[in-house]
Order: sequence, then C-alpha cells, then structure tokens
Amino acid sequence: MVLMREVVPVRRNADELAKMRRAGRVVAEMHEVTRAAAKPGVTTLDIDRAARGVLERRGAKSNFLNYHGFPAVICTSPNNVIVHGIPGDYLLKEGDILSIDCGAIVEGYHGDAAFTMAIGEVSAEAEKLIRVTDESLWAGIAAMVEGNRLHDIGLAVQTVAEGAGYTVVREYVGHGIGTKMHEEPAVPNYWPGTPGPKLKAGMVFAVEPMVNLGSAATKVLDDQWSVVTADGKLSAHAEHTIAVTEDGPEVFTVAD
Repeated sequence: MVLMREVVPVRRNADELAKMRRAGRVVAEMHEVTRAAAKPGVTTLDIDRAARGVLERRGAKSNFLNYHGFPAVICTSPNNVIVHGIPGDYLLKEGDILSIDCGAIVEGYHGDAAFTMAIGEVSAEAEKLIRVTDESLWAGIAAMVEGNRLHDIGLAVQTVAEGAGYTVVREYVGHGIGTKMHEEPAVPNYWPGTPGPKLKAGMVFAVEPMVNLGSAATKVLDDQWSVVTADGKLSAHAEHTIAVTEDGPEVFTVAD
C-alpha cells in the first residue's frame, strides 16, 4: 500500500473484532496450505490454486482477486520481487525465497498477512534476511500497546531491520484494515518524523515490513503490479493483521 495522509484510526467494536478474528483464521489457514505447497518444481500458480481451495472450503471471499484488476487470490513474490507478484508459470527452484501474501473477507471484514519462506536449502544470507524481517515485524507488533503512538510501530521495525544491516522499503507501507483491505491511516515501516495518533483499544492495523538486502530503491515491472528491488538483490516481506487491545496486541492472522 502506498503511503497515505495521517488520520485518526477507526476503533472497532467487539462484534467487528470477532468477524476480523474469523477472517484472520482463514488467512492463517491459507498460510499453512500455501507454505506446504511451495516447494521446488511447483509453479506459483499452483500455490494460488491451493489458496483458492481454502477460501472455497471456508466460505470466505478473496480481497485480492480483481482488486484494481489483480488476477489472483494471493501475491507470490520470489527473490528480488518485494511485493505484488502475480502467480503464474514461474517454477520454484531450490535456493529461491518466496513471499506469499494472502487475504480473506468474512462477513464483510478483512484479514491480510504475508510471510517469506525458503524453497529448499537457501544461502545463509537469505535465511538471515527472512529471520530479521520476521523479527522486525514482531518488534512492530510489540509496540502496539495503548498509549504508544502509531509511528512507534515503524520505529521498532526500522530499528531491527537497519540494525542488522538491511534497508526498509519506503514507498510501500502497512495500513488500517476493517471493512476494506486498505484503510487509512498508513503504517510506515520507519520513523516518518512525527509520532502519529495515539494507539487505543479497538484499532486494527496490517503491519508489513518489506526489508531489502541491498538498496531500499524499488521499481515496478511492466505487468504494473510486481514491485522489485532496483538493484536486483533479495527482499523479504512479512505481515500480520493485529488489534490493539487493553491487554496488548492481538494477532488475528496466526493459527490457533
């Protein structure tokens, strides 16, 4: 999602949060199924088919399919593709890394989450990039407590990622989420210079660091969707949908 102007986030009531939990469980199942399907010799379109099966079994809708014309229910972004890769005939091979971004709608409410995984045996460099990206996400989630500010999330992400020697993508950020997949406000993965609004119980965000091995610069391919690293180096992406609660952050898009 491209950075939006700063606004006060919506606070969801108990009924809305319950629906978002259900959507999150569907997304978590999509993660489990697609992770199991992604292996050497499989195409990224095969993985999309596996994700469609989860949506069908759970009676959920896709929030990716036909979103501004996007042709699939997941994004599959291998190696130097940062986000928004379109599933197709790309054949996964040993040593690849792959970001899989999934979403679902249940009773009008959205879940959205992503992970990056190794395909077979990968380099130590690639393993570390995936691990640090996950750690940066969880650092951001840990900052989602009442009384903190929205941009404390990005500061936590940035501190972990850049502390490990990586760069954080600036053009694409996290977002509010609820009755739409992408709602305001934007949730940058870095400190933007202002603290942002105060976090309160009932606010829900999709936090999604995109961390590059080399430069933070990006470019968009001719398909008008796939965002890649400008220098061709690896990138990893991790995301969860999380609610701020009185008892701390609650992650909706993890398995029970």
